[in-house]
This record gives sequence, structure tokens and C-alpha cells, in this order.
Amino acid sequence: MLMVGITASSLCLTPLGPCCFVAGAFLWYNNGMKLVVGLGNPGNEYNFTRHNFGFLALDFYFKLNHLSWGDKPRFSAIFGRSGDVLFIKPQDFYNLSGKAVAEFMRYYKIAASDVLVICDNFDLEFGKVRFRSSGAAAGNNGLKSVDQYLKTSDYARIRIGTGNDELRRKMGDVDFVLSRFTPEEKARLPEVLSGVCEKIDEFLD
Repeated sequence: MLMVGITASSLCLTPLGPCCFVAGAFLWYNNGMKLVVGLGNPGNEYNFTRHNFGFLALDFYFKLNHLSWGDKPRFSAIFGRSGDVLFIKPQDFYNLSGKAVAEFMRYYKIAASDVLVICDNFDLEFGKVRFRSSGAAAGNNGLKSVDQYLKTSDYARIRIGTGNDELRRKMGDVDFVLSRFTPEEKARLPEVLSGVCEKIDEFLD
């Protein structure tokens, strides 16, 4: 039986089963597993900053679902598992997030179509949650890194809006993404994160 295999540049057929191309090597899919990735920066100094919305979303999801993170990092990421779903928080800093994603995909043989990446987006109004099954990085350096290591952008992503035009004009983009939420924004976090968790569950269904 011929199954479709995907490479970085084309589609091919192979009699051995479904495969993909990640970071320079062919992988044979484990179709039962999915990978959910939250983007952020490691270190307590980055807690509750806008760029760490992905970390915050997964921590909130774990609390809601009574899950626990592993005691030791693997492949430069904090990770947890629930059945056939892996959750990771890459620890190589935001702009290098793709390395850990690719390593988990390779080791567990996970297809790009079974990957969900959660990130912040300052072009969306604060609290808006947008799901896409694939798409461009649109200037997000974390997604650019994932694209680079996976050699594809055909993975799902949730963008969480952090937009605050007044603060962004005052600070500039670099300082803005590393800034902490305002008290008003912080008060809305449970509502926003609950919406993200609903999108995660929809992806996993």
C-alpha cells in the first residue's frame, strides 16, 4: 500500500508508510501522537510578560486539567504528557523555539499536521484568540524559528492578542513584547486563557 510522504520541497510516495522531512532527516509518523507547544522565554524574570503568553496558556491548561510538568527538561524543553499528547515549553529562548519542536517531532515521530504552536501577537487586540491550521509567521520570530527547523509552515497555531497601541508606541516593539501586563490586562487573563484552552481541546479532539 502506498502512502504519501512529505519532503521539504515536494510530495512523494513510499511503500513503507507516511513520512515527513524535519531538520534534515526523514521521519516515520506516529499518527496517534500530537504535540502542543507554548512559546516564551525561560527564567522567572519573564513571567507574565507578553512574549510568554504561550507558556502561560499551557500552565493554565495544566492547572485546569490537573496535569503536571516533568521534573527534568528534555531536548531543551520543559515537557508534560497526557496520553498521546505531548506539551512542551522550549527553553532555548523565544527566537530559537524551533529546535526543541523539531527534536520532539523527530524522537516521537510526530507529523507537522499534529503540531499546535501557541504564541503572542501584538497586531491583534488584547485578548483576541485566533486559530489557524497553517500560515505565515507574519513577523513572529518564534514561528519563524519553527518554520526554519521544520522546513514547513503547515502546522496549526494559536495567536493570542497582546495589542496595546499606546504602550507599544511609547516602548517600541522589543521592549513591548518583554513588558508585563497592565493591571487591567492581568484581570482579564483567566477569561482569555480559558478561550485558549477551548481552542487547544478543539485541536486535540
